[in-house]
Amino acid sequence: MPVGALTLAGIERAARDRLPPEIWDFIEGGSGAERTLAANRKMFERYALRPRTMVDVSACATGMNLLGGQLELPLGIAPMAYHRLVDPEGETATARAAGKAGALLVAGMFASRTLEEIAAAATGPLWLQLYWLRQRAALAALVERAEAAGFHALMLTVDAPRIGRRLRDLRNGFAIPPAIRAVNLDPALMAASHRATDGGSGIADHAREQFDPTLSWSDLAWLRERTRLPLVLKGILTAEDARLAVEHGVDAVLVSNHGGRQLDGALPALAALPDVVEAVPAELPVLFDGGVRTGADIAVALALGARAALVGRPALWGLATEGEAGVHRVLDLLREELEHTMALLGRPRLADLDRGVLAPWPTA
Repeated sequence: MPVGALTLAGIERAARDRLPPEIWDFIEGGSGAERTLAANRKMFERYALRPRTMVDVSACATGMNLLGGQLELPLGIAPMAYHRLVDPEGETATARAAGKAGALLVAGMFASRTLEEIAAAATGPLWLQLYWLRQRAALAALVERAEAAGFHALMLTVDAPRIGRRLRDLRNGFAIPPAIRAVNLDPALMAASHRATDGGSGIADHAREQFDPTLSWSDLAWLRERTRLPLVLKGILTAEDARLAVEHGVDAVLVSNHGGRQLDGALPALAALPDVVEAVPAELPVLFDGGVRTGADIAVALALGARAALVGRPALWGLATEGEAGVHRVLDLLREELEHTMALLGRPRLADLDRGVLAPWPTA
């Protein structure tokens, strides 16, 4: 890890220096003009913290239970494809780091290591993310394998009937290199993702071929019939959809705009979080991702009602800089910063992080 990497921003700079420009753009880019991508971060600046004093903060407790899995901190790694784009070990290194840190790992459907390899490397809660494919047999086979391998929940991405217009990938004519594959799916199903064209994107071409845009609420019953695992919906941004998720019996929802990679101009995730929290029963976990870069960001999300926060790109920055140790450093920095924030807020338990922690940032 480079000297001076005391924050995620330092790790980000080191990762950018190490990765080829087209890989960096694939990881970092958003859709359209990247308004939502930028707004995810800017939203945190709207909140000031209200510290309380004369509180015993000699120990700050960050452990929690999430859908039956015990975590050492309210943090997870969001699903991302093709970890081997940045490190030869890929998802197995990420899994080991998450386990050592006591964090959740959500493995991506397009992982570049097998589900069984990832499960063997994991020592903590492990979920599998899914896209809704036209070929339901392939989807059903993945669900069966995940359950057999010991995954603890399924996370269905519901905000991607088609892939957002990611201009960086289009300008680069980006496609997944031949040596890196989504090894849990038939190569024929993934072929389009490897085809590079001028002004085109293999990622977009693949999604256009394989993602099923007819996905609707009634389809959840088909998935429920094929697994006993808890079901989490990723990509909920409105109270209306949150209520429908409850009606259809999901076990948790993730407030997310896909890291600003889908609809540009969509609500920043932090702006959507309070409405979603208010729309669901208190016992249903609401998770959050979108722009988390510090432990204080996690505290803000929890104060707004999230049960836990997920980070995406920072995990890949760590993986690119120092493999497993780099991912662990990212998670450890966030843990240190969260505990520090809780102590200085006078809120030594996660349950203490409520709306009273927050105030609007003063304007001039």
